[in-house]
Amino acid sequence: MPIDFKQLQEFIEAIATTDITELTIKEGDFELTVNKSKPEVATPNYTISPPPVAVTPTVENNTPEAIAPSQNIEKPAEENNKKRDNWKEITSPMVGTFYRASAPGESPFVEEGDKISVGSVVCIIEAMKLMNEIESEITGQVMEIAVENGEPVEYGQTLLWVAT
Repeated sequence: MPIDFKQLQEFIEAIATTDITELTIKEGDFELTVNKSKPEVATPNYTISPPPVAVTPTVENNTPEAIAPSQNIEKPAEENNKKRDNWKEITSPMVGTFYRASAPGESPFVEEGDKISVGSVVCIIEAMKLMNEIESEITGQVMEIAVENGEPVEYGQTLLWVAT
């Protein structure tokens, strides 16, 4: 049974508009099977955390001695910012799900403290069932991994901090 393109197109259109999920036509050596399956849609799991609460120390007397301790509280944050001056971020080029390894049970591409170079694969972002390897565009040492394995990420979101 020779089949032409128009007949094939009609079979496909008929399946698309019905609940039929598979059609097989056999005649002699000729066999045609058309499958229709519903796409699997992954439902992201989001966790909403309460906003951070700022705590401001209260000073009962306004003498310089009473104010001085609160100024010391800010110094570690300033020192932390100085350390981060030479840190550069690797950001997500797309929306998807962040994975540290190529498969469950495999070792991560990078760990904090690892040295990386341009072109090193640092993670995978899964988008629409496609696994996209994310390569480093900088050379340095991984200082912080900013995303948990399996978390959804947005375009431009920081994935890793690298000291250059």
